[in-house]
Amino acid sequence: MSDPFGLGLRQDENRLAEANPEWSRAYAEEAARIASALGPLVVAIEHYGSTSVPGLPAKPIIDLLVGVRRLSDAAASGPSMAALGYEDRGREIVPGHHIYGKGLARTHLAHFVEYGQEEWIVTLRFRDRLRRDPRLRDDYAALKRRLVVEHPTDRRAYTAAKTAFVQRVLAL
Repeated sequence: MSDPFGLGLRQDENRLAEANPEWSRAYAEEAARIASALGPLVVAIEHYGSTSVPGLPAKPIIDLLVGVRRLSDAAASGPSMAALGYEDRGREIVPGHHIYGKGLARTHLAHFVEYGQEEWIVTLRFRDRLRRDPRLRDDYAALKRRLVVEHPTDRRAYTAAKTAFVQRVLAL
């Protein structure tokens, strides 16, 4: 892998990497690039997903939650995101999100959502609960390790199979 943070995952594979404390730096560098390029369109940017939880194995892709005032601001960000090396993946993948992916072997996914609205809140709530509760984090790690074996090439099936766990954590 040529990425200095060990990031990059082909779109046709599922693979976990052990937690890397450098992922927080990779997030910070990319968040600064996006914030600089998009200026006032961005209300806030947060690191989320498994790479944002210390000690949690993760697909080696940094997930950025980009809070905008209106989801339509995400589409307006297209030219600036393209200049940063991102491809517009649109709104069909995750309801309430407009996604941009970086790299053929994805190193970063920028999920644009409406700041302060439900998608912003529940996404960060899940992250924060995993950060605070080592038992939940370890249970999630075990689930992810099992699912990556069951779905080595099907990212949608892997993600869908985590839904019940995510819903259980959010209901706590």
